[in-house]
Amino acid sequence: MRRLLAILLPGLLMLTACSGTASEPEPSSQSAGETAKFDSLKLTDNGDKKAPGVEFDKPLEVTEPTVKVVAEGSGDTLKANQVANISILALNGTDGSTLEDTFPNDPEPLELNEELKTGSAVIYNAFVGAKVGSSLALAVPGQAGAEGAQAQPTQLLVIKVLSAKDVAPALEKPEGEPVTPPAGLPTVTEKDGVPEISVKGASVPKKLVAQDLIKGKGAVVKATDTLTVNYVGVNLEGGEKFDSSFDRGEPASFALNQVIKGWTQGLAGKTVGSRVLLVVPKDLAYGDAGQGKAKGDLVFVVDILGAK
Repeated sequence: MRRLLAILLPGLLMLTACSGTASEPEPSSQSAGETAKFDSLKLTDNGDKKAPGVEFDKPLEVTEPTVKVVAEGSGDTLKANQVANISILALNGTDGSTLEDTFPNDPEPLELNEELKTGSAVIYNAFVGAKVGSSLALAVPGQAGAEGAQAQPTQLLVIKVLSAKDVAPALEKPEGEPVTPPAGLPTVTEKDGVPEISVKGASVPKKLVAQDLIKGKGAVVKATDTLTVNYVGVNLEGGEKFDSSFDRGEPASFALNQVIKGWTQGLAGKTVGSRVLLVVPKDLAYGDAGQGKAKGDLVFVVDILGAK
């Protein structure tokens, strides 16, 4: 989602300002803005891994965010609360030059959820009701230069919907088969559903340990996934607890590739429903300096409740 946000964020903010209160989506995709400006737009499809050829009358200028399905696909209709997997070609509206092209890369996930609906009803309503295989055009107004910043032209984004999937709701607790860990690791007990970690007798790790305590039967976690987890973390030396989502009373959600390396490397390849014991050397955590109360080698118990 990070590349998508980097491209769309300025436009999304403006869309939020002009869209008003989100309404219930109609059965079909809703266009918005100065859609007649897309009348000259012609696309040449080059498959899913190569950006389409794009022709349009230049310069393209809009005064309000504008979105429309410009090539309808033949797949299933996108529904609320699904994840649409998309690729994006961003062009300079003045000269047609390429600003960004994600087609050669893995598709970007766009969650058609309440957050998007509230934050940008125009984007939400354009996607909900569109069909898989469709291409949408989004024109974002240019910005005048200010205080040394250069003026920005209108941007034209051509967004292709490659696939869609339903999002499984997050689990309330780990679900799967118990696993007996080998000796020498920190021990984990449970009190009122909350894991407790004892570091007594645990060895200093020479490398990352990612040991299943419960082996879930859900989807395999990818390093690019956004996870919903409950967790507790302690220092290996002394066993002091420095963080716990259980103490806060609600699971945490984060992109797995935006956390410490020990989590990224240790949780990728695990399955939803698992409870995982992580013993993380300091070089895969916060280094010699630590962070807050987290010092040196760290120990976590992580319940993987959802991934998307």
